[in-house]
Amino acid sequence: MRVDKFLWCVRYFKTRTIATTACKKGHVKVNGDTVKPSREVYATDKIEVRKNQIHYTLTVNDLPANRVGAKLVDIYRTDTTPKEAFEALELLKYAKDYYRKKGTGRPTKKDRRDLEDYTEDFDLDEPNENTPDL
Repeated sequence: MRVDKFLWCVRYFKTRTIATTACKKGHVKVNGDTVKPSREVYATDKIEVRKNQIHYTLTVNDLPANRVGAKLVDIYRTDTTPKEAFEALELLKYAKDYYRKKGTGRPTKKDRRDLEDYTEDFDLDEPNENTPDL
């Protein structure tokens, strides 16, 4: 079975076109080699797929005849992706939530207050008119 068709059958990609594009871009490796979409996959092959900034690692157990349901995917592949990959994605998600995207407009009142609180932490050494003298 072709590698792009296998990845589509075991639901790593929504369409075969997306799977083919990922192979052409070099996001798919079989046994450590970057492959074309037409590369044949056999049982016990190790496939690495880069999708959504995660390097998924899977082992082929068997080849399905057609696209399979989500409950039956584990029959045809064994997912050996390390847990650190998913933890890194969580950290990346938190980092993205903090920063504003360019062109989203002026800062809100909450953003302004957060910035003032942040800068006040650094101005504690210098007295300011709002702080009482001790």
